[in-house]
Amino acid sequence: MGIDITKIRNIGISAHIDSGKTTLSERILFFSKKIHAFHEVRGKDGVGATMDHMELERERGITIQSAATQVEWKDHTINLIDTPGHVDFTIEVERSLRVLDGAILVLCAVGGVQSQSITVDRQLKRYHVPRIAFVNKCDRTGSNPFKVTHQLREKLGLNAGMIQIPIGLEDRLEGVVDLVTMKAVYFDGEAGTEIRHAEIPAHLKADAEKHREEMIDTLSMFSDELAEKYLAGEKVSEELIRLAIRKGTLEEKYVPVMMGSAYKNKGIQLLLDGVNQYLPNPAEVKNSALDLDNNEEQKELSSDEKNPTVALGFKLEDGQYGQLTYVRIYQGALKKGDELLNTRARKKFKVGRLVRMHSDNMEDINEGSPGDIVALFGIECASGDTFCGGGLNYAMSSMYVPEPVISLAVKAIDKKSADQMAKALNRFTKEDPTFRTFVDNESNETIIQGMGELHLEVYIERMRREYKCEVTTGMPQVAYREAITSRAEFNYTHKKQTGGSGQFGRVAGYMEPFDEGEYEFVDSIKGGTIPTEFVPSCDKGFKEAVKKGSLIGFPIVKIRCVINDGQSHPVDSSDLAFQMAAIGAFREAYNKAKPCILEPVMKVTVEGPTEFQGNIFASINQRRGIISSSTEDGTFSRIDAEVPLSEMFGYATALRSITQGKAEFTMEFEKYSKVPASISDELTKKHGRSSK
Repeated sequence: MGIDITKIRNIGISAHIDSGKTTLSERILFFSKKIHAFHEVRGKDGVGATMDHMELERERGITIQSAATQVEWKDHTINLIDTPGHVDFTIEVERSLRVLDGAILVLCAVGGVQSQSITVDRQLKRYHVPRIAFVNKCDRTGSNPFKVTHQLREKLGLNAGMIQIPIGLEDRLEGVVDLVTMKAVYFDGEAGTEIRHAEIPAHLKADAEKHREEMIDTLSMFSDELAEKYLAGEKVSEELIRLAIRKGTLEEKYVPVMMGSAYKNKGIQLLLDGVNQYLPNPAEVKNSALDLDNNEEQKELSSDEKNPTVALGFKLEDGQYGQLTYVRIYQGALKKGDELLNTRARKKFKVGRLVRMHSDNMEDINEGSPGDIVALFGIECASGDTFCGGGLNYAMSSMYVPEPVISLAVKAIDKKSADQMAKALNRFTKEDPTFRTFVDNESNETIIQGMGELHLEVYIERMRREYKCEVTTGMPQVAYREAITSRAEFNYTHKKQTGGSGQFGRVAGYMEPFDEGEYEFVDSIKGGTIPTEFVPSCDKGFKEAVKKGSLIGFPIVKIRCVINDGQSHPVDSSDLAFQMAAIGAFREAYNKAKPCILEPVMKVTVEGPTEFQGNIFASINQRRGIISSSTEDGTFSRIDAEVPLSEMFGYATALRSITQGKAEFTMEFEKYSKVPASISDELTKKHGRSSK
């Protein structure tokens, strides 16, 4: 097939909102000759960025879906995925990281390490993705890449080291000094396409020497040869430095820091060189799968195209030609006409049309090689399914999917809209595992659930635009939970006598609060008072009972149910009888165990000018928020707080009005905690009727 796997890079660009990820990917496409002119994110020229191909993304100037494309740079093939920075679209970041081998962590030279950078960094660490840090926006007033590098060490605990320093900053940014080659690099021509290497300007010589010394000192940990030369005072070759940077980066023990300005076209070509030089190729990343035929034993995958195929479908899109599935090939090749098995659905399918994506354009191909990211047409599958060839039955470990915290009732205004709404919801739930929908049994309303207000807002807007379906929405509902606060005993007999065999089961034991998880069932039966075959029936009954608490009708969490005694009847006991007995026992003890209501509490970070700090504090206190920390950085301050989700509705508008539109906030789910008594009474009154 001839594609050299060492020349492939699968990388993602991830960062805090507004750090310039999409602008950066736009420049990467331009410099790698994929597009011939670049467009701005907000679409002022009426075109919008290539990677943000949804109209909504262009209007709001944010990225919603991760887009995939492939570029060529200096005989290397780079599969590039631009991910959203907004926390409501966390799943897009998760699913992209799952299939990436390396990442560019973009930071704003002014804002530095912001709240979302911390979330993204946590995700990169979870999936062990090596990264290069790129300090963007060095042309902006107040930019300071040295401070940002320090923050990478302090706030993220990364061993970050500058391998470049800027020549001039803010409006005087001219280029960078490459500390590996000890040359000044300038980006000339109208679009910065001509790279000029020159001597380091005299006033930066001493600085460059000092930073190079620091860089080599840190890198000596990763290369004995480099350490020996450095200690002996000999000249260290560029080759040796690059190998040490690469080794440290691949081991996730070093993060090279590069810098520039995507908007001003400075530093992008060097960043692409860095991707080729320091980030791993697919063969250098260990990937494993679970063998389903063999007790889920871990099997390491090899990037050899002669081996049977193993690929992961990590993202779905419903296009005009049907469902498109983005696939990362881990082992073996993927050819047109191959027969593969979807190991979750246990269904075989034939590979029909195979394409390579460039944002929302595609080119047909005949085969994909190991390490490649391609897309398949018209196959039935869900996000995160594994496809295997050659009789293998493997599953790749799937990605982490957070639980939704907010729900909203939606209603179509007429029959035509109702049909379209059903289509839209079917598609969105397939594409996005954090977006869920169901029909409420009692009110018969369609409920949608998601990660936040923005998340649901975007989907409702997409229904209107893409499906021409008009819907009305109810008030947003918070996903409350119930829990118990003390231990309570139960001893319940379920008896039912109807002609023929009856039902009989007695279940005794206790329930208690359980902090380590959502639910635990403990079997402490001695002497077979409940026959072994009926013990799982008790567990099943309890699981049914925790779905709905008696206070406000929400699921019960953090509870342990222990059975230690019981009684059965040789004829009348059955699976169903013990399930009913467990449900009865649960209800008997639940109200004695002093139940309480829990609400989702969000970690909220507000960033804005210091002059509005007092107003921001007040706005958080009014919303029952607890401020955990606040940091000031010159004229800019950042406030971290924990605020109940139910109090956060409409906060975006309130924050805009008290800070003249200058502050922004992000929030993500932190934990569940107990609701104050006054609010608990209010909720019980409001929901009590519907839960009975």
